[in-house]
Amino acid sequence: MYHVRDGILGLAIGNAMGVPTTNNSREDLLEKPVTKMVPRIRDGVPKGAWSDSTSLTIATMSAISISGIDCQVIADNFVKWFTTNQFCSMKESFGIGETTLKALVHYTQHIEKAEECGLDGIMDNGNGSLIRMLPIAYYAVAKKCSDKEVVEVVRKVSSITHAHEISICGCYIYVRYVMCLLKGINKFSALNQIKGLDYSMFTKTTLDCYHRILKEDIHELEIDDIQSTAYIVDSLEASLWCFLQSASFKECVIATTNIGEATDSIGAIAGSLAGIFYGYANIPSKYLDDLKKLEYLEDCCNNYESYLKRL
Repeated sequence: MYHVRDGILGLAIGNAMGVPTTNNSREDLLEKPVTKMVPRIRDGVPKGAWSDSTSLTIATMSAISISGIDCQVIADNFVKWFTTNQFCSMKESFGIGETTLKALVHYTQHIEKAEECGLDGIMDNGNGSLIRMLPIAYYAVAKKCSDKEVVEVVRKVSSITHAHEISICGCYIYVRYVMCLLKGINKFSALNQIKGLDYSMFTKTTLDCYHRILKEDIHELEIDDIQSTAYIVDSLEASLWCFLQSASFKECVIATTNIGEATDSIGAIAGSLAGIFYGYANIPSKYLDDLKKLEYLEDCCNNYESYLKRL
């Protein structure tokens, strides 16, 4: 009903596909593109292993299904992931970002409430909260949240680790776009819909950062115009560009795998969109077969779907 399996497995596959190519140059990847799951040999990571993007997403799902939107429970799950290796595809966690790590340290030291632990400097706008926002979109649709409620939930959950307005705005744009897809809206019509939303709660300086998404036609840009760094604006632009440029799930994740730099997180973000839009039936079986802990992920999806139906 809520396409949880479609989006979560799409996210996990895009994440796992991008793990081995993270920080590789676009030029090298486009010369010899990676089209299947491969290991990250330099770090001993096997093929199909997913990193923080998927781990933090299912940690968020698990917390919400138990306690609703309770930032302390969500943050507790993040700490469990990092310190006791829960919610992992391997025996230990990997892929934590610097801002996320610092925020979780703040939390474990009981400096502030969970939703007040996030860093809020201009240099603290990586994609670390964006990569885990998919469960919030599902929740908002199932709960029939108002626009104001969606903004507040996104703000609270992002601010566990990333509290700057640029991060919150990027997460909000993503969540609203996913909500459109979940309602069956075409991906280009969904883009037009998010352009027409009220963003008056954000400053002009922040909105100017997202000008190419909210005011231009991001999908009409050339690949050389797209940056694929871990900066949240770049990651969101690259994810939308790959998704809007593609005609299938496979084409989308191959694009993210070979776009260079933050391929693991961009793969997760775009993979979630492609999974929802094209559906589970159109995810290549080979990708599913190679994905680590598939049954575990499916159980997480089923549990969250059941929770959403009770809202």
